[in-house]
Amino acid sequence: MTVSRIPDCLLRRLRIDGLLLALVLLAASFPGHTAPAASEPLNPSPHAIDIPPWFRETFLDFREDVREAAKADRRLMVYFGQDGCPYCRELMRLNFSDKAIVDKTRRHFHALALNIWGDREATWIDGKAFTEKTLAAFLKVQFTPTLLFLDEQGGVVLRINGYYPPHQFDAALDYVAGKHERRIAFAEFLKQQARRPASGRLHDQPFFLRPPLNLERSRGPGTRPLAVLFEQKHCAACDELHQQGFANPDARALIRRFDVARLELFGAERLVTPGGRSLTAEQWGRELKIAYTPTLVFFDAKGAEVFRIEAYLRPFHVASGLDYVASGAYRAEPSFQRYIQGRAEKIRAAGGRVDLW
Repeated sequence: MTVSRIPDCLLRRLRIDGLLLALVLLAASFPGHTAPAASEPLNPSPHAIDIPPWFRETFLDFREDVREAAKADRRLMVYFGQDGCPYCRELMRLNFSDKAIVDKTRRHFHALALNIWGDREATWIDGKAFTEKTLAAFLKVQFTPTLLFLDEQGGVVLRINGYYPPHQFDAALDYVAGKHERRIAFAEFLKQQARRPASGRLHDQPFFLRPPLNLERSRGPGTRPLAVLFEQKHCAACDELHQQGFANPDARALIRRFDVARLELFGAERLVTPGGRSLTAEQWGRELKIAYTPTLVFFDAKGAEVFRIEAYLRPFHVASGLDYVASGAYRAEPSFQRYIQGRAEKIRAAGGRVDLW
């Protein structure tokens, strides 16, 4: 009779569970101490919000997780979320309630979930040890949800910083599952595959700089920061940004503190970049690796990029992004999420209303 070898990860789990059981029994043997009721979990859920039951529970050793996914002919999808995040909720309740999206994700990926404020131990691809929150900081997670798609060697094939609506998220799954990164940039793939009804035009705003655009920045004192907006004509989220995001009074006041340039992604318009080079909008967009529209890229007075918004955002978060840069808060607070929390608390303390969605 041949006895199969028990995988190391299962042995570790058995040892941990056995230790927990021993501690519970030991506690129960002392007077005045009772074991937890059967209805009370020994380990509360470590996740920021409810996630689908088909997400995997592992020891968060990403080297091992990548190998396990590759053995199953899948790639690894790593989700970073947090409590109270309306975009995380939308991803779980809208995107992952779509049967086609769920089936595709389960067929092609192993999915893991992390809490950006969590304390579980994790080992990254390079073997370095972190907690969930220090790993999120190491990976510069500024938006939730953030999703990393890893290939068979642990390389990041695609990173989604923020929420993508279902039609664009579905295209992202196709891009990674089909290994299209070997032949086409994600921005081009998204343009071809993820269209939905839109106005078919670029919207104008009175605060846009007028062409021809020379964005080479003065280094003198008092120079305003630069915001560069990349859009497309067939872009429903671009329509919404103009109709709601820029119509928000808070955002409207803050946008006046910027020089704002609007470019059409894949456009032929020529401009002078903040670095002083003459490029087309398409060339600069590819160089900046712009995939999602609308994307706002912020530059300081010296022409260095300091922050960007490259996912679907509701008006409060659009205004918060503008305030984060205009106030200079990004210099002292590297975490945009902590900045948002503090900003919301101040507004509420002053009697204002915060509408996250």
